Amino acid sequence: MQFLRGLILLIANICFFYSISIISLAKALTLAFIAPLIVTAFSPFFLGEKVGYRRWLAVIIGFVGSLVVIRPGIVEINLASIAALITGIMYGFYLIITRKLSSSDNPLLTLLLTGIVGAIIISLTMPIVWVEPSFTQWSLMAAVGVFACIGHFFLILSLKYADASKLAPFSYFEIITNIIIGYYFFEDFPDKWTFLGLIIIVSAGIYISRRESFYKNNIL
Repeated sequence: MQFLRGLILLIANICFFYSISIISLAKALTLAFIAPLIVTAFSPFFLGEKVGYRRWLAVIIGFVGSLVVIRPGIVEINLASIAALITGIMYGFYLIITRKLSSSDNPLLTLLLTGIVGAIIISLTMPIVWVEPSFTQWSLMAAVGVFACIGHFFLILSLKYADASKLAPFSYFEIITNIIIGYYFFEDFPDKWTFLGLIIIVSAGIYISRRESFYKNNIL
């Protein structure tokens, strides 16, 4: 399970890095935001969490939101958009496995194994694709590693105490900083279709979260 979790996160990262090299940060992240919907859709099968028909409907609506962003048949679908969508799917499964492991494994062990799996697999490809980074690039990559490490640790810790389907929509806060960073550093700003798709996906995710809380409160 730990190896599978590390492999899934590696695939998600590679897809996301590729997507943002072609399309804007905001569009890539909007498509990746289907992750909470993936968690909701598959948590009954892997985690035994109950999902009613209303939340299933929200999952379908959220998927429609991703189609609004991609607009198949209206604009040409590129590999970058598909890669961003795969990022969301992989990250959803990553959250599910993290939740499953949180009841048995120490968070620090899970964090360590996540990095080891990716490092070993990627190291095998380095002789083929290696390009010598500059000092600035080394510094930026180090910063990515530090922030990712801190973020994943708190993610693992949170999933230890709460259901994955309830926590997943909190990731929508990321879009605020993403739009600011994308505009400030790259002069990218989401178009109206990306904003519309984002509103649909986020609304579906928030509904799922609120429905989860309502359901649990009624049981209690």
